[in-house]
Amino acid sequence: MKRSHYISLGVVLLLTVFFLNLSPRSATQLKLAIGSIFLVPFGLASSGQQLSEKAGNVIVPRKSLVEQNEQLRRENAELKVRLQRETELERENERQRAMLEFQKQAPLKKKPAHVIGRDPANWWRNIQIDLGKRDGLRVDLPVLAWEGLVGRVSEVRETSSRVVLIGDPSCRVASLVYVPQNRETVDTGVITGGSSVLDESIVELGYLSRASGVKPGQLVITSGLGGIFPKGILIGQVIDTRPVDFGLVTVARVKLAVRMNLLEEVWVMMP
Repeated sequence: MKRSHYISLGVVLLLTVFFLNLSPRSATQLKLAIGSIFLVPFGLASSGQQLSEKAGNVIVPRKSLVEQNEQLRRENAELKVRLQRETELERENERQRAMLEFQKQAPLKKKPAHVIGRDPANWWRNIQIDLGKRDGLRVDLPVLAWEGLVGRVSEVRETSSRVVLIGDPSCRVASLVYVPQNRETVDTGVITGGSSVLDESIVELGYLSRASGVKPGQLVITSGLGGIFPKGILIGQVIDTRPVDFGLVTVARVKLAVRMNLLEEVWVMMP
């Protein structure tokens, strides 16, 4: 045992003397050679550690990303529902404000009513409202929205009534074409019915004169003739005109001011 210690000590002394006698250049080269021997194992170990860290960063966040994606999907769905509710509330508020403003401006006695249904036999030209005989309604009372004329009461029950809309052949309206810029009446005619089966918002204005000066963009309002609709209620706007009956009369297509398919509240003009 002592002999091996002596041998080890002798080897250390010989190596020490050998290194001390080396020139500076030789000592530097020897250090680089020894360092390169240990560099490869240490480099491999470091690279393996980096690879394991990168693999861990790829595997671990994937589960986290899936959870985050699911959370964002739920939040997105909740935000869509909230946005729809807020949009509907905003639309309701705007409609109520417009109706209140309309009630202030129009110096007529009116009762508000809600649309509660439509007639299946004539879906686009009839509605049901929640006012009836007990509320003082009778046949032929005008019905308005804040945008303009809707139609007239055609049938009255105890707690509800039927309203026939503009565009139905049974709801004829004496009208005049009006230019508000210079307060000029261009011509007079009668709304006779719907102009298109595919578009319920377009009606025909007939009985215009042969040399009518009616042009697209001009307004159509009630004339007050006929004893049902007061004068000055907006009906719509002229789209175009065409001659009929060999050019003896002119017919105009009119875009209604009220979107009948979106009616929710209306006003009944009381006697």
